[in-house]
Order: sequence, then structure tokens, then C-alpha cells
Amino acid sequence: MHLPVLPPVRPMLARPAPQVPEGRCYEPKWDGFRTVVFRDGDEIELGSRNERPMTRYFPEVVEAVRASLPPRCVVDGEVVLVDADTGVLDFDRLQLRLHPAASRVARLAAETPCALVVFDVLALGDEDLTGLPFAQRRARLEELLPVAPLPLDGPVTGVRLTPLTRDRDVALDWFDRLEGAGLDGVVAKAEDLTYQPDKRVMTKVKHVRTLDCVVAGYRPHTSGPDAVGSLMLGLWDEHGGLDSLGVIGALPMARRRALVDELAPYVTDLAGHPWDWGGAAEGLTDAQRRSFGSRWNAGKSLAFVPLRPELVVEARYDFLDGGRFRHTAQLSRWRPDRDARSCTWDQVERPEPVDVRPFLAGGG
Repeated sequence: MHLPVLPPVRPMLARPAPQVPEGRCYEPKWDGFRTVVFRDGDEIELGSRNERPMTRYFPEVVEAVRASLPPRCVVDGEVVLVDADTGVLDFDRLQLRLHPAASRVARLAAETPCALVVFDVLALGDEDLTGLPFAQRRARLEELLPVAPLPLDGPVTGVRLTPLTRDRDVALDWFDRLEGAGLDGVVAKAEDLTYQPDKRVMTKVKHVRTLDCVVAGYRPHTSGPDAVGSLMLGLWDEHGGLDSLGVIGALPMARRRALVDELAPYVTDLAGHPWDWGGAAEGLTDAQRRSFGSRWNAGKSLAFVPLRPELVVEARYDFLDGGRFRHTAQLSRWRPDRDARSCTWDQVERPEPVDVRPFLAGGG
């Protein structure tokens, strides 16, 4: 490639904040795969946040870039998958798009096509735009990608320009109203912000909820069995089964080591444990498969240490997608006062589904 900004580029990041700040440019926070797109003629590369190429997984996005973007450019955006029936972002099925088999990639591209939502431009032709203020980059982006008509049924495909407002009240409305569409929250950017790769110079405000969960086991840390890697969480369903929700993984190393001793009295055998599936794949529900499986690392150890389902933690999370935490939950506190059997789905708040397609088509 011969571009003024060359891959790999780590995208510019955002620092979390509890409230939407005043006096900024505001965009919805899309929840998909962050992607920096490089195009030099017929050569197109989709680079992920961790600098790994994703080009082979999204052939339909590559074709959309070829059809919609200038012959030589670099843009920053998000690959998203919108449910064709509901118009809600579907991160669970988006993860399934990362499949090693070429035949499977082609089939999924036809069955669950994705779109690229663009929110920044880093280069055009021979011009490096990263040193320009964001307001100017946004103006250039609007020239490239004017808001295009979008069918209000079926999948969302192609290359789309993200909505933007400078009205904080509008941004607050987006934050509240579009949670049901699967959006993460709101991103705020200063008008004079230059593009700074891998630096947290934007602001993000995300939805935060809490949920009391059963701790049903833990996975050992990659450093060895003397530290906890992640706590495995569940909720009791109406049939008496324990559904897997996901994990809490962000803990200080000293706390990880201390937890091994603290959890030792609760360690049990799989026999009689709610997740005693015998290691067999046949007959498992999707939730059970995800409890053992890893879409991101095929070589990851899937063994876990089962615990008697008696301990409860309050977990902070942003969104439940398909009965699972969309992202790794955070530990808020332990709840020794809470009966584990009371941790059921009844406590879960579910926002009303909202169709994102009119919003993305410029409907506000």
C-alpha cells in the first residue's frame, strides 16, 4: 500500500465518564468490531483494534468499501450486525462471523451481512488528516458519505455515516432511547481534537447496570493454579437450572491469589454441580456451549474449578445479549447477605427493543 497513513494503526480511544460532558460533538457508541479501513485502489485491509487484520471475515464489507469509499483513503469505524427482523444490534451473531473456514465465512456473509459505520477519516489521497481538528475531519467525512437512504426492513449493509449532534440534550435522548437498539451509550469529542492513535482522548458514557449473580466456578489464571483468572457467573432459571451469564475477569493479581484460598471451602466435584455436562458437546444448549467454549482463542483451556453455587456477587455490566453479558462484567461487591437461590432472571431489567434503522437513516 502507498498511503500517508499505513497499517497497522491502533484506533483512538475514549476514557469512561459518569456523565455526558458539555460543549462537545456527540455520537452514538456503536457496539461491534472497531475497524480501521485502509484502501489503496483494489487493495483493502480491515484492521482491528488489536491490529489483527479482519479482512477475510467480512467480504461483504470489503465490497461495500470498494463501492462507496474513495480509491485511496483511511477511515475509522465499526463493523456492526443489525438483526434483519428487529433492527437491533446483534453482537452475539457478530462474534460468530470470526470463523476459520472460508466456506463458512462466505455462507455467513450472505446469511448475516454486516455494515461499516464510519465516524472518522485519517487520510484522503496523499493527505494525512490526523493532525486536523475533528470538526474539519467530520466535514470532510460528510462530503464523502452523505446520509444515504436505508431500507427500514431487512439487514443493514454498506458503508454508513454515523449520526452526530452538537446538542447535549439530543445526545442524552440518544443515550436513553437507543439502549434498546443495542447501542453502548454516547461518545463525546472536542471540536479541536486531533486523531491520536491508541490514546484515550475522547469521552465515553456507557450504560451501567448491576446484577446479583451466583458464582458457580472459576477458571485458573494463565500464570498457574494459584490465582483466579475469572469468576464464572450464573442465574437460576424457572426450571431450576443455572444459566451461564459470563465472567468477571478484571481483578488485581493480589486479589486473584487471595481468592484461591477464600474459595477453597466451596470447591466441589462436577458430579451434582449444575454445570455437570460431562464435557460432552452433544445435547448442550447454546449457553452451556459458551460456558465451556471460546470463540476468540481456539487453544484456550476450557477447564474450570466448580464451586458449590452458594456465593453471590453484585456484578456491573452494560448489556445482556442473548442471555449473556455482552462484555466482561466488573466486580462491584460480594453479597454474603444474599441467598444464592434468589438470584433469578426476575431481577433483570430489559430495555424495550428499538429499531436502529430509522436512526441510522437520518431519522434522529
